[in-house]
Parts: sequence; C-alpha cells; structure tokens
Amino acid sequence: MKTIRDCFGRLIRLTDERIAHILQHPEMIEMEPEIARVLQEPAEVRLSRSDSTVQLFYEYYAKTRVGGKWLCAVVKYAAEDGFVVTAYLTDQMKPGERLWPKK
Repeated sequence: MKTIRDCFGRLIRLTDERIAHILQHPEMIEMEPEIARVLQEPAEVRLSRSDSTVQLFYEYYAKTRVGGKWLCAVVKYAAEDGFVVTAYLTDQMKPGERLWPKK
C-alpha cells in the first residue's frame, strides 16, 4: 500500500487492491505512476456532485494510449482518512464545485 500526501496536505491511501482494479483497464497500464502525481499536483480538483465525501483530481495528458485525455483520480474522505477509489481517463471533467486551484 502506498500513502500519498495530496495537494491539500492530507494523507491518501492507495492500496494494492485498488491499483490492481485500476490496471485491469489496458489504457491505464502506463498511467500508474501518474496517479500519485495527479494527487500531489493536479490541474484541478472538484467536489463530486453525488457524494460530498468524494473529490475528483484531474490532470491533462496529451499523449496516452488512447490520445489526449484527462486523468481523473477519485478519492473518498472519511474524517482524517482518504483513499483512492479508482482512476480513469476521460474526455472531460465532471461538473462540480472547484476546490483547487484555490480561488
């Protein structure tokens, strides 16, 4: 299990089980090291509209296995604990309140 400090200074867990789940998607194989980076230095962080304990960390990558895409790392927070739920490539960011960069 990895622990990563996010851009807000909180510790985030990234378990081996979650990494295995993420890497089941072939387009994500080369993106594993980027998951930690997007948590530490995202272009943008948004609050999930469906779950107020979930935040979406985004960074754009011009060259992935499937072309230019946003990497989204989904983190769920509970009290002082956070953990990566999943990560995926997407064409656009989901709507939601922008938390980072700070206004």
